[in-house]
Amino acid sequence: MKVVIAGYGMAGARLAELLAARDAGVEVTVIGAEARPAANRVLLSRLLTGELTETDLSLHEPGWAPRSGVDLRTGTSVSHVDRDGRHVLLSDGTHVPYDALVLATGSRPVLPPIEGLAPDAPGVTVLRTVDDFLGAAAVLDAEARAVVLGGGVLGLETAFALSRRATSVTVVQPSGRLMDRQLDAGAAAILNGLCRRHGLCTVLGRGAVRLYPGEGVKLDDGSFLPAELTVVAAGVRPDTRLAECAGLAVDGGVLVDDRLRTTDPAIHAIGDCARATVPPQGLVAPAWRQAEVLADVLTGGDARYHHSPAPTRLRAGNIDLTVVGDGRAETGEVLRFEDPAGGRYARLAVDGDRLSGAILLGLDDAAARITQLHDGREPLPADRIALMFGRSLPAGPAGADALVCRCNGVTEKSLVDAWRAGAADAAALTAATRAGTGCGDCAGRVAALTATLNRGDTP
Repeated sequence: MKVVIAGYGMAGARLAELLAARDAGVEVTVIGAEARPAANRVLLSRLLTGELTETDLSLHEPGWAPRSGVDLRTGTSVSHVDRDGRHVLLSDGTHVPYDALVLATGSRPVLPPIEGLAPDAPGVTVLRTVDDFLGAAAVLDAEARAVVLGGGVLGLETAFALSRRATSVTVVQPSGRLMDRQLDAGAAAILNGLCRRHGLCTVLGRGAVRLYPGEGVKLDDGSFLPAELTVVAAGVRPDTRLAECAGLAVDGGVLVDDRLRTTDPAIHAIGDCARATVPPQGLVAPAWRQAEVLADVLTGGDARYHHSPAPTRLRAGNIDLTVVGDGRAETGEVLRFEDPAGGRYARLAVDGDRLSGAILLGLDDAAARITQLHDGREPLPADRIALMFGRSLPAGPAGADALVCRCNGVTEKSLVDAWRAGAADAAALTAATRAGTGCGDCAGRVAALTATLNRGDTP
């Protein structure tokens, strides 16, 4: 069976790994538009801070493809799908036949209608690829000023990373509050205060109307923000262009069923381009779960994909923010706690005895358990205030069954088993289990568990 994967991002790379590991007689060809190896896009901002290198972010070691029997073609892309002849035409002019085609084309940045905006202009970037980040780093120096257009998660993470390299960073958010899709007014106000305490300048309720590459940005109130580097972080949309040209059904993403099949049974879609029940979320965990299901399907299994909500997290500048479900829900019981001076905020939306959504800022002790309660549709304890602050939490999955890495579904037991098999430090545990290779949030827990085990203590 010949499987062609159109896209070498996080979803396509994971699917190729899983298919190769199954050794089920599947011939895998991966088509990647970028010349570089697939990278962990979630952690790309750390290239700017120097915390990680390009090698650290690479999802595959050099030589992985030939060792795994994968035909990896980088620096080219699928330009046409011949559904009748079951082959794809690549931008380099070659044809590749398929029995099953997988669209893993990801998403593309939204470019707002700003005069003078062009992503390839000097000093302007959308920061989507390793090359984008390396190019931005080359512009920055101790005297550089940066403007970030967009106050969502990506914009804020990028702004905090830039602040480590630039003399000033300004975030421009056209709406009246940061992370307006996830936060209510109270949480956004406290987040804005935290950003300012950490040295960021935020301009809310103002939009950019003209961009002068390498010089700065003019806003709709006539003011001018000087900047050697302008970053566009106005959101992304599913890249469905290839699917549309192939005549597949598209509605806010490529429509797929629970076996990740499009309206053509020989073509599947996963990751940021696929709409499986709900619009794509742009998160790692759902994409990797889809890759697991599809690997099973393509090798004769009967797995099904069922969407489960994933939390939105902001981890930047010592800010711990978690949003689960609809944090702004107004139905049922709503509890709030505000501590602007302490940079803390909590909001729980409760429907009956179940949690429909939560916003937790600066209250990380409660975030993990509240996320479990939401995802598992478990009943909430009577003492909701204690729940907000991480005190008197109801018992979660005990010890060995506790989920440590959400992106890869790694439990504490899996980590302990890997340690007993010889993975004696955090890096070895990560290599053995993949814990920490997704969003990176669990890296601290993996390190702490390693230390506990190496001391001879019972976790």
